[in-house]
Amino acid sequence: MRGPFKKVPPELWRSYQWQIQNRIKTKEELSRYIRLTPEEEQGIERTAGLYPMAITPYYLSLMNLEDPEDPIRLQAVPRKVEVEEDVQSLGEPDPFREEGPIPGLTHRYPDRVLFTVTTFCAVYCRHCMRKRIFQEGERSRSKEEIDRFVAYLKEEEEVREVLLSGGEPLSLGNEKLRYLLSRIREVRHVEIIRIGTRLPVLAPQRFFEEELLEILEEHSPVWINTHFNHPAEITEESAEAVDRLLRHGIPVNNQTVLLRGVNDDPQVMLRLMRELLKIKVRPVYLFHCDPVKGAIHFRTSIEKGLEIMDYLRGRIAGMGVPTYAVDLPGGKGKVPLLPEYLVGKSGSTYTFRSPLGGLVEYTLEVS
Repeated sequence: MRGPFKKVPPELWRSYQWQIQNRIKTKEELSRYIRLTPEEEQGIERTAGLYPMAITPYYLSLMNLEDPEDPIRLQAVPRKVEVEEDVQSLGEPDPFREEGPIPGLTHRYPDRVLFTVTTFCAVYCRHCMRKRIFQEGERSRSKEEIDRFVAYLKEEEEVREVLLSGGEPLSLGNEKLRYLLSRIREVRHVEIIRIGTRLPVLAPQRFFEEELLEILEEHSPVWINTHFNHPAEITEESAEAVDRLLRHGIPVNNQTVLLRGVNDDPQVMLRLMRELLKIKVRPVYLFHCDPVKGAIHFRTSIEKGLEIMDYLRGRIAGMGVPTYAVDLPGGKGKVPLLPEYLVGKSGSTYTFRSPLGGLVEYTLEVS
């Protein structure tokens, strides 16, 4: 399962610090493991300093090293299409107008706010909706910036939920993470803390650390939203990470992004949803890929997403069917999309298309 890293001692392989310290970040390093295509070589060279590369040994070990179209490889290795203007001119660096009144703050809905706490990621995913922050270097918010955020929260009494994002929020050291969570918990009207993290996918070893789990449990209710995109990302290590979170009372939900060449196949998506349920992760969203500059080549049609949703319905229990949603440009919010099942109406009789096949009449009599 560890691919080219079989000789790494288990105690190092299970170390989050080792995974981060040994990230593959250059073309020369990656060439030791993969015969790079010209598209990839140019991609690494041309995205340097703009959309940099970093891949944990763990995530690299999930790749089929012989297949340039491997879905893990597509998510992690730069390609020159990321900077081809004829493609990427269709996107914007920040299509959702995320920047708020203080650095890192997005306050789009009245009852919740988002705070990006780092620009650091274990792996820089090529489809990231915040690729623009890669250029800022790898940093985390200072305690002064955290204090400014908490002061804002205290003034906004409608806020019931805080979403911590990034970058990778759980890349914070334990001391600063405890400081951040404890400061948020000082705000009496904040009921829920939600953490958006891809570490269960990219470096699940972070959750093998008992201190981290205790910090999260201490500040409950804390919810984890993670980001599995392909069945190959579900491994013994990721299942162990999820299990450890659940045993500390921390629910785990998933948000998948629909990506061309990665998971835009109904059978692949069905397998992913089944595997998520097996490790007790609830699929919540299937997001249409955002119109982000540098990631436009991953986008599919909306019809492809609806086709996948139609395929899922009836083939997996309802708890395994995510909400397919489009995040509207300009910060106008998420809208859910469903295949059309109501096909006609005559008087009080409705005609539905069944997910099991055929048409069904349904008469609704109300007093």
